[in-house]
Amino acid sequence: MTNFSPANAVPLTIYLAAPRGFCAGVERAILIVENALRIYGPPVYVRHEIVHNAYVVNTLRSKGAVFVEELDEIPETKQPVIFSAHGVPKSVPADACKRNLFHIDATCPLVSKVHIETQRHFTNDREVILIGHAGHPEVDGTIGQLPDGAITLVETLEDAKNLRPKKPDQLALATQTTLSVDDTHEIVNYLVSRFPKIKRPHHEDICYATTNRQAAVKSIAPRADAVLVIGATNSSNSMRLVEVAKRAGCQRSFLITRASDIDWNRLGTISSIGITAGASAPELLVQEVIEAFSQFYYTRVETVITANENIAFKLPREVSGAAA
Repeated sequence: MTNFSPANAVPLTIYLAAPRGFCAGVERAILIVENALRIYGPPVYVRHEIVHNAYVVNTLRSKGAVFVEELDEIPETKQPVIFSAHGVPKSVPADACKRNLFHIDATCPLVSKVHIETQRHFTNDREVILIGHAGHPEVDGTIGQLPDGAITLVETLEDAKNLRPKKPDQLALATQTTLSVDDTHEIVNYLVSRFPKIKRPHHEDICYATTNRQAAVKSIAPRADAVLVIGATNSSNSMRLVEVAKRAGCQRSFLITRASDIDWNRLGTISSIGITAGASAPELLVQEVIEAFSQFYYTRVETVITANENIAFKLPREVSGAAA
């Protein structure tokens, strides 16, 4: 594909990572809010950003979604209250039930799987080690599945080395779904070597979308003069993509929220650029960035496919076709 630019424009090859952007869990969460607005009418209350992307949040807000951080910000209402894709501590639905709030859970099924696994480990008297980032909503939600102190958070390899578990022969391992695959493997391998009896997940907790998007970035980064990751600063999977791109050989790798964030001076002289998007970023923003480059360069877009995704998750019955 070629876009013709001003006479003084220079050629630019755009390496477009595939897969990129929305994953099945994000698509499901957004559709839950959209269907709730359509079926029950506005307002629909959403605890925390439904996904970490300002464009998505603002679009849903314009349709009647009201975003809050905690349930006590919601007035007495019969309207739906939706929990974000990142998952919530058990205390949140319990509080919703106490207030008779009509609540719908948009937690990604792959995050729910981690919740179920940690509960199973706790029931089997195992001490749970969770690899993740402190303060991230997904981590807060997973830790909140069990009583205080039942889960120990490990953020770095250094944390793993300093770990002093109470039950070294009865450990279980879980991870946040949006971590760096390489960093997590390093920590996991260390923990397994130190605690050979540690119970690992049947399948890796890092979700397919995170793994696939990181693999795609590894493919385009070595051949690009710069890499742009479209996402949000509070999006774990987007931030990891920037780190992965740098490690894969492209030090000029930057996170932007959309085309208006492009720092043309910082990009410098380039003849090729890689573009990808975090799992919460819509394709519209990707195309907007490509169009921005076409204003200054003769652009040729080469899509680099490293995996094909065809996963879809069922909607909760409250917002399914049957409910409509």
